[in-house]
Amino acid sequence: MTIADLLARATSVDPSRPAVTFYDLTTGERVELSLTTCTNWVAKTANMLQDTLGSDEETVVDVLLPVHWETVVWFLATWSAGAALSLRPGHGIAVVDPATLDAAEGAEDVIALSLRPLGGRFTTPLPGGVLDYNAEVPSHGDHFTAYYPPAESSPALVRDEGEPTTHADLTSRTSGSYPRGARVMLVGDRDLTPLVDAVLGVLEAHGSLVLVRTPQPEEHRDQIAAIAETERVTVS
Repeated sequence: MTIADLLARATSVDPSRPAVTFYDLTTGERVELSLTTCTNWVAKTANMLQDTLGSDEETVVDVLLPVHWETVVWFLATWSAGAALSLRPGHGIAVVDPATLDAAEGAEDVIALSLRPLGGRFTTPLPGGVLDYNAEVPSHGDHFTAYYPPAESSPALVRDEGEPTTHADLTSRTSGSYPRGARVMLVGDRDLTPLVDAVLGVLEAHGSLVLVRTPQPEEHRDQIAAIAETERVTVS
């Protein structure tokens, strides 16, 4: 099974259920996306990858973002478009935020996210040639058809060393990770490795993610516990 298949299957079963609930404990932001809304963002972003950035089956997208709902969108859009995901810089397309803009030096295309609430645009000018994601993505289509549809053997995750992890590798690895309908919480800031498996695991389980962004989880222990209770988290 490809990740695009997994997303389509999950959406067909219960499109109105929550897909991602996001908290930022620094800004106080809370955002909840239904699976329908999340899939709409994914379609627009995948269309942007194809139509604006010219991605194909050999494209690698460096997602250099924090734990965030828009990070989930970029993961799924990259896989839907048949491109491979990287969590490190060094490839043709770099997706950054203000903290990682410098890490994109050398990329052919740089897309920047402000990470402002409600997907807000940047309020200050970006360097020349850098695209403001939230200014560009709304004009793209709400439905997506891949020019280069991924196969089970297509690369999905590129690491610093070794062979890429394929779509089949990732979907089989994460299958059965959670009970059906699981409400899965991840707490963190810049480590996206656990998020890769969690995104796929909850799709397979017809569950949902609760993402809590904080660089200091120990300082927010009580607040995190309260969020877990409010959001009825079943796996943390």
